[in-house]
Amino acid sequence: MRKVGIIGASYTKFGERFDASMQELAWEAFKDAINEANIEPAQIEYSVVSNMGGWSSESLPAVIVSEALGINPRGSVRVEAACASGSSAVKLAHDVVASGQAEVVLAIGVEKMRESPSRTVVEYIGRAGNFMWEFENFGLTFPGYYALYATAYMSKFGAKEEDLCEVAVKNHYYASFNEKAQYRNKISVEKCMYSPYVAWPLKLYDCSPITDGASAVILASEDFIKSHGQEAVWISGTGYATGTANLSKRDDFTGLDAARKAAQQAYVKASIDPERPASQLDLAEVHDCFTIAEIMAYEDLGFAKKGEGIKLIKEKQTYKGGVIPVNLDGGLKAKGHPIGATGESMIAELYHQLLGKVKGERQAEIRNGKALAHNVGGTGHYAYVTILSLDKGERS
Repeated sequence: MRKVGIIGASYTKFGERFDASMQELAWEAFKDAINEANIEPAQIEYSVVSNMGGWSSESLPAVIVSEALGINPRGSVRVEAACASGSSAVKLAHDVVASGQAEVVLAIGVEKMRESPSRTVVEYIGRAGNFMWEFENFGLTFPGYYALYATAYMSKFGAKEEDLCEVAVKNHYYASFNEKAQYRNKISVEKCMYSPYVAWPLKLYDCSPITDGASAVILASEDFIKSHGQEAVWISGTGYATGTANLSKRDDFTGLDAARKAAQQAYVKASIDPERPASQLDLAEVHDCFTIAEIMAYEDLGFAKKGEGIKLIKEKQTYKGGVIPVNLDGGLKAKGHPIGATGESMIAELYHQLLGKVKGERQAEIRNGKALAHNVGGTGHYAYVTILSLDKGERS
């Protein structure tokens, strides 16, 4: 397996993008990524398009996106892993390069969700896994599933609603400095607490929004990078796992087993001590589709012991200057969550962070030269952990 680096990455302005079609959003992300990579579209040999679809009314997004971008790769494929589709695309693109099948591969995610009514989007997401059966019989929506995790965590570890709101406050704070974020308004715990309930104990400010957006990541082989004198960030470790679609078969509602397994795989490949990963990483992007999801991610990734994730946010240890800065782009919570594009946007953010290209308040201090992206599909139905490094490190 060859070493694989990222030579360009970008994401669009997230939010209500009524000004652009799906193809135009894809082009917007691709244009910036390929300019950064300093290559021609014709040099892309394979493309992986992540798109959950449904609301896009397009059953062949890989074909129309490739054509819209003006690329003619030898192969193109669409992937779907619910909210982890973007990281799934990056993983497949990585493997195509690592196996020697191509020198340069594009992973691009795009989603147009805002043109559908919110109820339609909620119902469509509810069709994933066993959701539709439980939705029709018991009224469980996607927020309802994470509310089950929130109530279990609060019951077992004594967390309060105010503690969950601290996650929203942090992520809105950093989103206020991100010109591409969907919501750039700073909020307080009080404002979060007074927002309406969506599924108790989760309120409006505990939930990520419905979003339009696209993101692109261009990956290349070590040989290509060397021969073209490219600046690169390397993929030093990947991990992935799946969980049961039937939540009644899960033993624990205070964490995601798939995420824990994916993290352990990635740590081994990237030579990171799983007992103290936070000390070896400069920052992380975690899947905060709901505020409770970020708290559980702290523990699933080993940043905190079981039941102690809430301490990290209460003590502001996931802000810049803390033990491990998390979601300095605003996260899904405030940057936005265009399902098929979310994973690539995490990778794009970390790529620029590691290279010191993020301006102002959001730029992390880079000492170890390593960062982690944690991307979850469903409620742990899929989980991907990707570790990026300024050093080539281990093969993944």
